[in-house]
Amino acid sequence: MLFHSSISKELARSFGATLVVLVTVVMTMMLIRSLGQASRGSVNPSEVMMVMGYSVLGHLPTILTLSLYVAIVATLSRMYSDSEMVIWFSSGLGLTGFLRPLFRFSWPILLVIAVLALAVWPWSNRQIQDMKGRFERRSDIERVSPGLFQESASGDRVFFIDKDSRDSGTGKNIFISATEHGKETVTSARDGRIQTVGEDRFLVLSHGQRIETAIGRTDLKVSEFEEYSTRIGHDTLDQAVIVPPRAAIDTLVLVRAPNHPNQGELAWRLGLAFAALNFVVIALAVSSVNPRAGRSGNLLFALFSFVVYYNLINLGQSWIETGQAPFAGFMFALHGGVLGLALLGLTKRHNQWSWRDLRSKPPTSPAEIKP
Repeated sequence: MLFHSSISKELARSFGATLVVLVTVVMTMMLIRSLGQASRGSVNPSEVMMVMGYSVLGHLPTILTLSLYVAIVATLSRMYSDSEMVIWFSSGLGLTGFLRPLFRFSWPILLVIAVLALAVWPWSNRQIQDMKGRFERRSDIERVSPGLFQESASGDRVFFIDKDSRDSGTGKNIFISATEHGKETVTSARDGRIQTVGEDRFLVLSHGQRIETAIGRTDLKVSEFEEYSTRIGHDTLDQAVIVPPRAAIDTLVLVRAPNHPNQGELAWRLGLAFAALNFVVIALAVSSVNPRAGRSGNLLFALFSFVVYYNLINLGQSWIETGQAPFAGFMFALHGGVLGLALLGLTKRHNQWSWRDLRSKPPTSPAEIKP
C-alpha cells in the first residue's frame, strides 16, 4: 500500500502541473487562431471565446495523453536519479511490478481520453461549424463592421461603413464596390439605411455618387443621386445547406458507413485512445536514467517519441482515406507493433538483458566451462 500510494501521489502532482501548463499554452494558441479567424470574417467576433473553448475541448485527448506521458516519465526518472528505484528493486519489486500502480492511476484518464476522442471531438467540431455557418449565412449588410472593409457572402461586393447608429439600421459614409454582369461599380454615399420589402431587404443610400465601368474598357459613367436602393438579400439563416466536415460526424455514423474517408477518420479517433494506452507502457520502458546524469535526455526522448507516434497516426489516416492501407491492418501494425516493442523493451530492462548477453552462447558441455 505504501508503494502504491507514494507513486499515485507523485504522479497526481506531476500530471496536474503538466496539464495546467499544456492547457495554458494550447488556450493561448487557440485564442490567437480564433482572433485571426475573426479578423478574416470567418468567425463572429463576439463568439471568439466560445470558438476557443470548443477548440481546446477538441484537443483535450492529445493534451491529456501528453500530460500523462510526461508525468510518468518525469516521476520515474526522478526516482531513478534519487536512487529510490534501487530501494524498491532490493525489496523484491521488479520493473514490471510498476505496471499495476501506473494503470491503477491512469485508467480514469485513459477512459476520459477515449470518450473525448470518440464523442466530444465530433461534437465540438459541430458546434464550431454551426457558429461559422450562422456567421457566413448572414445578409451582406450584417457582415459589415464599422471601420472595416468586408466582403459579401457571394464574394462579388466589398462594403465599408465609417460609422453606424445605435440601432444598427443606418450608417454614415458608406462605400460599396461591386462586380456584376461584366461591370464594375463603385458607389459612395453620405447616409444609408436598411429597408425591408416583403422578404427582401434593401440598402437605401442618400446623397451619393456612382461610378460604373465595363470590364476591359476605359470609359467611365459617373452619376450622382439623391437616393439609391440596392438589394442585399433575404433575412434568413437557412438559405444553404452546409455539409458538415468529416471531423464533425458522429463515431457511430463512421462505423455504419465504412468507406475509406470514414475509416481514416475512425482510425485517427481510435488511434488517440490506443496511443494513450501504449504511452503508459512506453513511459515505463524509457524512464530508466543514470543517477549521475540529468533527466533532460529522457524528457527529450519522450517528446520525440510522442511526436513521431502522433505523426504516424496522422499519416495512417491519410493512407486509409486514399485506400493505400487497410484499416484493420494498419491499426494492428502501428498500435500493436508499438505495444510489442514497448513490452520487449520493458522485458529487456526487467531482466537486465544486453546485446552482449544475447550474442554470447552458453556453454554446452562441462569441458567448455572454464574454472
